[in-house]
Amino acid sequence: MNKHRPLFITIEGGEGSGKTTMIGRLSAYMQNRSMPYLITREPGGIDIAEKIRSIILDPEHTAMDARTEALLYAAARRQHLVEKVEPALEQGVTVLCDRFVDSSLVYQGYARELGIEEVWSINAFAINQRMPDLTLLLDIEPRAGMSRILMNAEREVNRLDMESLAFHEKVREGYLQLAERFKDRIRLIDASRPPEQVEREMIRHLDAFLKDF
Repeated sequence: MNKHRPLFITIEGGEGSGKTTMIGRLSAYMQNRSMPYLITREPGGIDIAEKIRSIILDPEHTAMDARTEALLYAAARRQHLVEKVEPALEQGVTVLCDRFVDSSLVYQGYARELGIEEVWSINAFAINQRMPDLTLLLDIEPRAGMSRILMNAEREVNRLDMESLAFHEKVREGYLQLAERFKDRIRLIDASRPPEQVEREMIRHLDAFLKDF
């Protein structure tokens, strides 16, 4: 592979898995390697996608249909991809993204029972073959993850946080299935441990990946 090609790295995981915290901790790692990078998120990252995000996650929108939800995520993903991710990669900038297509496959395809292949078809159209080079999946037992959310006074509870424990257990189950299916891309990380230990394992996976890149 071309060692100078920028990477598209995604961070996945259920609610309370620590994605936002961990993706921030990777900043020092990227700086130490003198790799130009940007951190972004889904849904969001740009104005249009952030507005779609506010619609999706609004706690008052409990009547939202599962297909509507899936389509909104795909729409936000497409705009974010063409407006922010692709331009960065073209300029040689590595992208660290909090969630991407795996989230839709798990949340809408598996947990909402729309079907992983059906949700993939929507997203295949949206992403036009752009897949992550590497995905770091932060795994945590849903009850522990939701407990973290309740203890975080700075976090606003959104519509997905309000879902049942059974829903979040299905989300985790879906992620574990994807990790088994896409072992070449997804690295499974135990996120129940202290942040320093999780960070070290993330860096170990990144070092191993970049060594062969």
